[in-house]
Amino acid sequence: MTIQLHCFGESGNAYKAALTLTFCGLDWDPVWVDFFGGGSKDPEFLALNEMGEVPVMVDGDLVLTQSCVIQLHAAERTGKLLDGDRAEILRWLFWDAQKGSGQQGALRFMTNFLPEEKRSAGAIEWLSGRVASSLKVLDRHLDGRDWIAGDSPTIADTAACGYLYYPEPFGYDADRFPAIAAWLARIAALPGWKHPYDMMPGHPSDRA
Repeated sequence: MTIQLHCFGESGNAYKAALTLTFCGLDWDPVWVDFFGGGSKDPEFLALNEMGEVPVMVDGDLVLTQSCVIQLHAAERTGKLLDGDRAEILRWLFWDAQKGSGQQGALRFMTNFLPEEKRSAGAIEWLSGRVASSLKVLDRHLDGRDWIAGDSPTIADTAACGYLYYPEPFGYDADRFPAIAAWLARIAALPGWKHPYDMMPGHPSDRA
């Protein structure tokens, strides 16, 4: 049975799972969640994930939520994207959840998708500083190395890149972070890579 991934194109967390499933060679189909229409709060969806968040992976009777969990499952099932020191891979996976995607996603949502009258200037200023700081950490780490946690791509890479391919501005600038830009190009050159808006259904223009 083909894996189903409940997702939407604007979600960098869903993209992390989708990209990992793809690079691991697993067959999967996207199931669009109408997040901006309240789809993640529907009773049917909440029955899959009480947290009301994407991604959700359904593989027969197995239901997994949270992108890191789905990434680990796919990598361990296939033996791919784990070629490196496990502690280092997990260190960056958890770093991304807290300092990377965890902050980038919130800032991108506030500055691009939240109605202007609901945007908090103080929260945006605070998050902008946090995102800039975390991007500096990642850029320094990638300076002089091809991949985050080893000599080949791992789930640390598919986690930390989750929001960085999106065109909506939220603090990432390729000119300011050249090591990140070069690393993103290496990931994009891997077989099977697609931009998040091509890999998953859902695009801001759908609501224009």
